Amino acid sequence: MGLICTADTCELLDTLGTHREFVATEFDALLHDGRTPGAGGCKSCGGPPPQLDGEAFLERLPAAIAARVRSFCATPKVAVLRDETKLRLAKLIGRASLAIDEVDIREDAVLRFIDWLEPLLRRESYLALLAERPEVLNRLLRLLGLARWPMRYLMRHPGVIDELADARALQGRFERAAYLRDLNERHSAWKRGGQADEESLLDTLRRAHHAEVFRTLVRDVEGALSVEQVADDLSALADATLDCAIRWAWQHLRQRHRDDPHFAVVAYGKLGGKELGYGSDLDVVFLFDDADEADPDKAAEVYAAFVRKLITWLTLRTAAGELFDIDTALRPNGNSGLLVTSIASFERYQAGRGSNTAWTWEHQAITRARWCAGEPALAPRVEAVRRAVLAAPRDAAALREEVRTMRERVRAAHPVPARDGQPPPFDVKHSEGGMMDVEFAVQTLVLAHGAAHPALRDDIGNIALLRLAETVGLLPPGVGQGAADAYRELRRPSTARGSTSADAVRRRGLRHRASRGARAQPCRLRLRGRAAWCGRAASPGPW
Repeated sequence: MGLICTADTCELLDTLGTHREFVATEFDALLHDGRTPGAGGCKSCGGPPPQLDGEAFLERLPAAIAARVRSFCATPKVAVLRDETKLRLAKLIGRASLAIDEVDIREDAVLRFIDWLEPLLRRESYLALLAERPEVLNRLLRLLGLARWPMRYLMRHPGVIDELADARALQGRFERAAYLRDLNERHSAWKRGGQADEESLLDTLRRAHHAEVFRTLVRDVEGALSVEQVADDLSALADATLDCAIRWAWQHLRQRHRDDPHFAVVAYGKLGGKELGYGSDLDVVFLFDDADEADPDKAAEVYAAFVRKLITWLTLRTAAGELFDIDTALRPNGNSGLLVTSIASFERYQAGRGSNTAWTWEHQAITRARWCAGEPALAPRVEAVRRAVLAAPRDAAALREEVRTMRERVRAAHPVPARDGQPPPFDVKHSEGGMMDVEFAVQTLVLAHGAAHPALRDDIGNIALLRLAETVGLLPPGVGQGAADAYRELRRPSTARGSTSADAVRRRGLRHRASRGARAQPCRLRLRGRAAWCGRAASPGPW
């Protein structure tokens, strides 16, 4: 179990960082042919130390990096630093610049590294860690070279840099049981100290979640995980965090009427399909199955209060950062509906019993729905509702027209503007042949043919469903597999950093190598995605 962050802990880490750097410097000096640098001297050559703003130091740097360092040195934060800290910064920037040639680090990564350093100048423990552990510095530079997204994440959550020092961060997968066990141990520690207040628990959840997200990011960048594995792990992490938040928040609800809530979270969208990305919102619906015979309205009031508290727990930005953005627009009756509803009402709404029934777009959404947290006994009931919706027979032509209308409405709400007189760039998510086309196509296939093909009702993800649709003859030979491969590639930038630019596809897929193939890649992906969307629309058949 890690240290619980307090003011005393932070002071300890800062002091420890200074001593660690001193020990590392002295030890390193012993390894250079017995040469011992003078006070503050260069431990590599025994000469004078590099000056952060000295011309001799700047001339050894690439021009763009030297220009950034000059701007960096002109900031008030740098001007007031101790000489020891400036020396450490000069060494770090010098090492980072050498890494461009020595370990194939991008120059962009070094520029982002300098930007990342500025708000952390007082965090000497982090600077010491990077100074004494070159492999940690190189790992950080590889992350920053991927995109700006890791830099922003590290700036918001600087504490996760400790994960780079742990070789285990590059191994294994997310483990739900270990994650929840660690959270429970931290909760018990707070209780023993009489400090298990809401603020402490909110910060504990956030720090634990940030650390796990960062471990997944490191494994992803190092090539240890596939696109599907990254999405699976991020989705499982969200499930576990939601489950823990439910238990902890319920204990802090004054109106609670039982020890454990009879409550469930139903995941939709990316979380429902287990395709969550690093920056994805959580599309969820809240259900309860609880009744008080003496006062039937009491349970509804209690769970309404609980959901408001739970959403606050999940979305509030604290000193430890943010956790999730929550979207509840897919609940029955949308934004005009109740935040939480009974599972019996949910069943009636989705089945079309009564005057208040679900629309086609809501049935599209339920193709990716699943129970993800809360009372496990409610999971089979949620799945039964979903399967009943997908097994219902439908008029394929009418369904296709409704879905097309909705798709055009979504596209109109997310236009891709032209730039500098050029045609609009290919937007990975919203352009024709992009991710949304593929997802709408899969939803149409499931709703139109789920009655005749029970295997389509399984929550196996878009990639597997596309391949299955081709196998059972619902898509022409090659289209399902091609669209699945294209969708997998399109998800890479979305999973990695939430970007939707074609440049992101090229950069992520080819690891910084420009080529004609990279420039043509978005076009090929678009054609395959468009093929899946069109399917058999131009020929007779029930697509």
